[in-house]
Amino acid sequence: MTVNVVDAGPRRVSRSVEVAAPAAELYAMAVDPRRHSELDGSGTVRDNIKVPAEMAVGSKFSTNMKMYGLPYRITSTVTALKPNELVEWRHPLGHRWRWEFEALSPTRTRVTETFDYHDAGAVKNALRYYDLIGATKGNAAGIEATLAQLRDRYPG
Repeated sequence: MTVNVVDAGPRRVSRSVEVAAPAAELYAMAVDPRRHSELDGSGTVRDNIKVPAEMAVGSKFSTNMKMYGLPYRITSTVTALKPNELVEWRHPLGHRWRWEFEALSPTRTRVTETFDYHDAGAVKNALRYYDLIGATKGNAAGIEATLAQLRDRYPG
């Protein structure tokens, strides 16, 4: 299965892939920030330094990251959770990362990852900030690598 472009609307970069694994197993990886480095195909996610015992909407988690050779730390806020179906968090700059899991069968799942910057702020939108800094193209490539890596982890 190939990674497919998904039209999720304006100011959203979204891709999906079918994975030969149960939705609950894949959701468990995305809902646990300590496991995000297992998912990441972009090479930016490092380790987590602060993670709540249980995730809920409003929970915050801190992650060490590295981009363009520079290490940094972010604290994200969980904005949506639906067990075995949806995990979403907001980055400190206002954009969101969203993971959706659609069970196609007990052992096959459509996974969709979305970089959503539609409500990151009027000034950023007017300036086309995310396009100017290359985030839309870079994140599209990162999402594609992440989903391909996830698909390949579960051959079937």
